[in-house]
Amino acid sequence: MLTGNSITGFLAELKSDSPAPGGGSAAALVGAIGAALGIMVGNLTMHNEKYESVHEESRKLALDLEACLIALEKYIDEDTAAFTGVMKAYKLPKSTEDEKQMRSQAIQEALKAASKLPFEVAHDCLHVLELSEKMLSIGNANAASDAAVAGRMAQAAMWSAIYNVRINLGSIKDRDFVTNLTGKIEDIVARSELLMAQLVKTADAKI
Repeated sequence: MLTGNSITGFLAELKSDSPAPGGGSAAALVGAIGAALGIMVGNLTMHNEKYESVHEESRKLALDLEACLIALEKYIDEDTAAFTGVMKAYKLPKSTEDEKQMRSQAIQEALKAASKLPFEVAHDCLHVLELSEKMLSIGNANAASDAAVAGRMAQAAMWSAIYNVRINLGSIKDRDFVTNLTGKIEDIVARSELLMAQLVKTADAKI
């Protein structure tokens, strides 16, 4: 499992000539790091008497970020597994018409799975961005830069995941599936732009 690696070990696998792990796993990792940073800001706020009035709100934000962290950490390995599924489908035999049909169907199903996974990463990263912006607004001012970095990393991870969705959608023949997921991506992007604008405004005022 990738999540059992050291940082050096993960980077060694990432830079190798193997196509997996790739951008999807990297996106999930970056999103998880953003969530962890947001949690840190929450802890620094909850353990400081100066911010007693927002201890409960900080605790709730940190708990929500923890849920995102758990999901994103899981996606690091799951994205690699989804991509491996696509590669296995492409290697299926295609000597007969039946084999060709089964292979084509397997490829399409694998591509759908490999699209849904990074979409979930993008969705959770959007949530990390939202929570980080809130944490930045109420959290320990001494850790404002950390909350801002958490949001920035979440947005970068979100876009990274979206690119992985898009590249798979280009090979999927189910137009309804493509249209549905494309619309959801557009909604995520629109929401992220509003949240990032607010995060930048708050960061500029605090840092």
